[in-house]
Amino acid sequence: MTLEQRLKDVERRIAETCARCGREPGSVNVVAVTKYVSAETAKRAVEAGMRHIGENRWPAAEEKWRLLEGQAVFHYIGSLQSRKVKDVVGKFDYIHSLDRLSLAEEIHKRAEALGIRVPCFLQVNVSGEDSKHGLAPGAVSAFVASLGKLSGIRLIGLMTMAPIEDNAEKTRPVFAGLRKLMDEINGMSLLDEPLTELSMGMSGDFEVAIEEGATWVRLGSVLVGHEENDG
Repeated sequence: MTLEQRLKDVERRIAETCARCGREPGSVNVVAVTKYVSAETAKRAVEAGMRHIGENRWPAAEEKWRLLEGQAVFHYIGSLQSRKVKDVVGKFDYIHSLDRLSLAEEIHKRAEALGIRVPCFLQVNVSGEDSKHGLAPGAVSAFVASLGKLSGIRLIGLMTMAPIEDNAEKTRPVFAGLRKLMDEINGMSLLDEPLTELSMGMSGDFEVAIEEGATWVRLGSVLVGHEENDG
């Protein structure tokens, strides 16, 4: 399939899923995860209509960012080291992996120096897997409360990664848990603005994630493929 065909197929699946659960297809945003493809493929993906690009390491993303600056919206979706914040803030439009106070402080300092606010997702380890990054659900409210003075951060929602399952239905409790957690945080009125975004769902389970409220899905193999020599 061409990139255009892949995008049309994903859009069709999103529309069908939204019809099942009473949502508007426009309420779901797609991040094309390009970390396993070349800069040239990422460029073709943008030309095919994929506006949002997701990368998880700055050294690998730098060529794509320089090639596509001003043409795409960049999302940082991987674990972010505090010492790499200077490379990411100001280049990436969204950070999906805020998971500790020391990182929040570095993002705030860099954003303040640039005179910007960075839209961030708080990463939550809903599944409790040791291999996953993110805060435990029970620690989220205290963390959110601690962000009050960090004006360089605009917390817009929560992000999680579900376990890889042969049956996507098994991921539903993870996605439902993140949606419930966002509702609970909003009910506490810890922020000036309520959280509205849920970044959850990947190639193998994005339809279930949408049914449970995902507003951003991160799609790699089903959308842009995988080039082994670039991975």
